[in-house]
Amino acid sequence: MRGAIVVREWGGPEVLEWVDRDPGEPGPGEVRVRHTAVGLNFIDVYHRTGLYPQDPPFTPGVEGAGRVEAVGDGVEGLAVGDRVAYTSNGPIGSYCEARVMPAWRLVRLPDDIGDEVAAALMVKGCTVEYLVRRTYAVQPGDNVLLTAAAGGVGLVACQWLRALGANVIGAVGSPEKAELAQAHGCDHVILYREEDITERVGEITDGAMCRVVYDSVGASTFEPCLRSLARRGMMVTFGNASGPVDPVPPLALARQGSVFLTRPRLADYYATREETVAGIGALFEMVSRGAIVPHIGARYPLRDVARAHRDLEARKTVGSSVLLA
Repeated sequence: MRGAIVVREWGGPEVLEWVDRDPGEPGPGEVRVRHTAVGLNFIDVYHRTGLYPQDPPFTPGVEGAGRVEAVGDGVEGLAVGDRVAYTSNGPIGSYCEARVMPAWRLVRLPDDIGDEVAAALMVKGCTVEYLVRRTYAVQPGDNVLLTAAAGGVGLVACQWLRALGANVIGAVGSPEKAELAQAHGCDHVILYREEDITERVGEITDGAMCRVVYDSVGASTFEPCLRSLARRGMMVTFGNASGPVDPVPPLALARQGSVFLTRPRLADYYATREETVAGIGALFEMVSRGAIVPHIGARYPLRDVARAHRDLEARKTVGSSVLLA
């Protein structure tokens, strides 16, 4: 028997229940992974509360790292003892000590990337990869606005955008987070609780505004972010930390300057084995050459995940947080 977190009904952090269960044996094309570290992400909160509904009972969690401890028939390229990690391009369920999963979702970890780093980076790093390389291919000199710039995705994005040669404008909620974002590559910071985002973007860019905006805060920042776009710019909304964004009339996009609006999901950019390997390969390359250094702001025992969720929702966390299995 192995420990796991189960949600039997949607609700607050108190619904995260620790149970013992048998993870089972891998079938054809499957492996069983013994987790050493599991990533904490805001989408886990959306699953727990029912914003992104899952059918209870379920185990949350979208990423993890560990070792292969059993291999099913027909699996090639993986063996017992291999260090592996995975991101959120499949069924949820990483809040557990061990699980059976399709082998195609897993990648072997390079020797220079530790388990905690992988667990902290897989979803956040792969999210940044598809955002800055494929949703909108950021070019040198582009003005880029990034909300929650001191969060887990934000700190990775700051570093990747700096490596691409962008002019990075980060919106954060406190002076402490502003310092952290600047230390990770932000050229300019906006305290969005005190300053007008659109007005500050205009001042920073001398009226040129931004080619792309990456917004994960949602309801409270969407409108000023949309107004911060240059003509034919792209608004990328990929999170709802402050609540879902209201419906947007198409004419609002025309009035802003024929701008584009997209709401991407990692699952649609990592839908195949080929996309998964290529995207994670690009991420690992950035880490291996030192362009991205993950910031692990907090570590929690997996059993104590309710406290981790409370801290995450209260925006007490910075960078990435990991759950130790």
